[in-house]
Amino acid sequence: MTTSSAGHATRRDFLYVATGSVAAVGAAAAAWPLIYQMNPDASTIAAGAPIEVDLAPITDGQAIKVFWRGKPIYISNRTKKEVDDARNVQLSSLPDPQTDQQRTKDGHEKWLVVIGICTHLGCVPIAHEGSYNGFFCPCHGSVYDTSGRIRSGPAPTNLPVPPYEFVSDTKIKIG
Repeated sequence: MTTSSAGHATRRDFLYVATGSVAAVGAAAAAWPLIYQMNPDASTIAAGAPIEVDLAPITDGQAIKVFWRGKPIYISNRTKKEVDDARNVQLSSLPDPQTDQQRTKDGHEKWLVVIGICTHLGCVPIAHEGSYNGFFCPCHGSVYDTSGRIRSGPAPTNLPVPPYEFVSDTKIKIG
């Protein structure tokens, strides 16, 4: 690098810095598409990437619907009465016997997570409807209880429970 004897920057020093800066910006601009193309395609993400859901805003007795793999997922914050009602059912009265404990996670019994697709013909049931205040499929009349178990109607099985885990007390990961 050539500088004057007084230690002041010369025009040549400025050109070196400017050229280096332009080269760095150009290298970053060229590298960006190469790095970005390594991200998964949107259809790949939709096909199975896990999703995280914050449970904090869901109030007692409320059910929300989110989507995972293109399927509606109901997340219900069940009241104590709804949990008690689900646990006090005689298994012999159920077409597809499953305990409420098999359908929820230990320590988080008030949270019910089910795939919201009727097991009869694939309709989407309505939450907090029907004679058991669980889920009701208006298309063909299938009625599910507060644990997502089939109680009456043409549906052959319970609403499926997707793979999920609690990341924290207020957040779950589905998938």
